[in-house]
Amino acid sequence: MTVIDIQFSPANADWPTVRTAAREAEARGYGAVWVLDHLAGLPLAGTTMIEAVALLGALAEATDTVELGTMVANVWNRQPGTLVTAIASVAHIADRQVHLGVGAGAKPGTRWAREQELVGARPAPGLAERHARVVRVLDLVDAEWRDDRDERWATFPLPRPRPTTIVGANSPELASLAAERADGINVQWRHPRRDEIIDAYEGRLGDRPFVRTTYTTFEPDLLDPAHPDRTAMAERGFDRLVLAVFDDLRPWLDDDVGPG
Repeated sequence: MTVIDIQFSPANADWPTVRTAAREAEARGYGAVWVLDHLAGLPLAGTTMIEAVALLGALAEATDTVELGTMVANVWNRQPGTLVTAIASVAHIADRQVHLGVGAGAKPGTRWAREQELVGARPAPGLAERHARVVRVLDLVDAEWRDDRDERWATFPLPRPRPTTIVGANSPELASLAAERADGINVQWRHPRRDEIIDAYEGRLGDRPFVRTTYTTFEPDLLDPAHPDRTAMAERGFDRLVLAVFDDLRPWLDDDVGPG
């Protein structure tokens, strides 16, 4: 059975509204609440923003059972070690399953990199360099979160249960990296290269456990397992569907629908 998750954008919503939406998602039976990682509302045509890890920590206290995750944490918004420690801290506060979704960031000069450039956190221009930054995060996860970790990591937070690592992939190259190094992958359902991306990670996985997530814009009809897209997602092996509410949250709150 596919787990149905929800993602909220604080670009057009204040904290009380996001908090209410997360609690409502928990009550409606969504599997996880995912947060965006943006520094400003600008890329989403919004008026504001709440930093992702701060928001996740607040949601860990505001909710009780729903899983929490970043979809996805831009590896240029923080130093890799800061990101890994921050997510471990959220997991400690939440005391439940947390997911670390990571992304390689956008090419400098694009709309999606403007917010990083404004604060001096400019992504590397080369794709290989941006992918290497993802690898650095995964390296630190493996070093810091393992049960038999080296003594030098002894006083870093050790999250239990261990957060899953999910790579947001927009290319076959990053999908291959996810298959080699991460616990799972996230693929945009309507991505023009979706099938290439799927083939790239499926061809490298073997039979090891791997979390396959896909996301698309929230539509109430997608809560129906018989919806043609839901059927197609199941055929492609996706375990989780993240439904993203990017606009005003009030209509979603008023709909009172959910998977539970």
